[in-house]
Amino acid sequence: MPYRALSLAAIATCLAASASAQSVEDDGAPAGEIDPAVITATAALEAAPVFDGHNDVPIQLRSRFDNQINDLDFSDTLSTGDTHPQGRTMHTDLARLSEGKVGAQYWSVYVPASLTEPEAVQMTMEQIDVMKRLIARYPDSLTYAENADQVESAMAQGKVASLLGMEGGHSIGSSLAVLRQMYALGARYMTITHSRNTPWADSATDEPDHGGLNDFGKDVIREMNRIGMLVDLSHVSEDAMMDALDVAKAPVIFSHSGARAINGHARNVPDSVLARLPENGGVVMVVGLPGFLNDERRQWYAEREAEVARQKSLFGGQPDVWETAILAWDEANPEPQTLITHMADHIDHIKAVAGVEYIGIGADYDGMPTGPVGMEDVSGYPALFIELARRGYSQVELELISSRNAVRVLREAEQYASRVSDQPPIETILETE
Repeated sequence: MPYRALSLAAIATCLAASASAQSVEDDGAPAGEIDPAVITATAALEAAPVFDGHNDVPIQLRSRFDNQINDLDFSDTLSTGDTHPQGRTMHTDLARLSEGKVGAQYWSVYVPASLTEPEAVQMTMEQIDVMKRLIARYPDSLTYAENADQVESAMAQGKVASLLGMEGGHSIGSSLAVLRQMYALGARYMTITHSRNTPWADSATDEPDHGGLNDFGKDVIREMNRIGMLVDLSHVSEDAMMDALDVAKAPVIFSHSGARAINGHARNVPDSVLARLPENGGVVMVVGLPGFLNDERRQWYAEREAEVARQKSLFGGQPDVWETAILAWDEANPEPQTLITHMADHIDHIKAVAGVEYIGIGADYDGMPTGPVGMEDVSGYPALFIELARRGYSQVELELISSRNAVRVLREAEQYASRVSDQPPIETILETE
């Protein structure tokens, strides 16, 4: 089946037809020896390959190779463990992208939130440069893309459509002019914050400073909509999510987040926000990071951090003593395993609250130590879709989750920008104290 984007109205029609077909199938003869879930998942990923919302290869290129990539073999990175202090192998290469049925990828041009804004702007441009250079080196496998048509074209050719996304509003230096220039350089989404607040938006993992978005932050949303850049609400506070949804005229994304009702981490999306997604038309691209998926693992990590703090307090200045104590604690308290089923639980919940039309995938590979067991790297996406098929998801639903929802959102943002193309650029300047 050729790849095709679907509007929400077309999606509703397909879902209705799929539900009817599923009912007939469930009443039919037992399946043969081949697992029917494998057949359904395989067909879905053949028709609509994965469009992943967030991959951190660019920061790996910087931290491991100082962006010196002329001699890097990106077709196979399994030998890259020796370029990491903990011996971690990169999660991504061309061979594993193919095995994982990836058809499109937002590559995150992340830079640390600890940088000053001028430093962040420069480093973001450097990360855009290195990722564009990597894409250009592999024209038979990767295709640089800036819009939905180009994504669909690349998928039809069996290549990975490669888009760029900025992670953190500090990357624009509190300047709408820089925002527009980053869009001109190819950035197609911006995560409003990262781990820290910006001067105009609150992060999910920092002390609130603005009560969400301040007036300048709301103009950032408006200008992103005007130029066609997707607003990414991963990493932002619940109040900032709500403010952005109040202002946004185009669909938003959560490029790599889970459901807070399943795992209480502040990085996940609360039900109050999920309930508003149908009105906005946005998509939650479900993350694969174990600490955001498995609440037992989140609780374990908090207990371990508390034990480290306790041991340091008891034996300050004696690292040999407290480090030995932590090794003993680790042996007595092994890290809980995070499984593909945990990731599927988040998808189930978002479907129940918002609907299957508002779900995507944004695993965060190469931005975490590992994915769930069985999905440790980018080759593992088919296993997730098999699990979803076993839970009763139809082929149409799986296609929506894999990429059709993500393409729809990108196209609708482009269409909104086209409708308002006669509006002048917003010229607001952030007021400083």
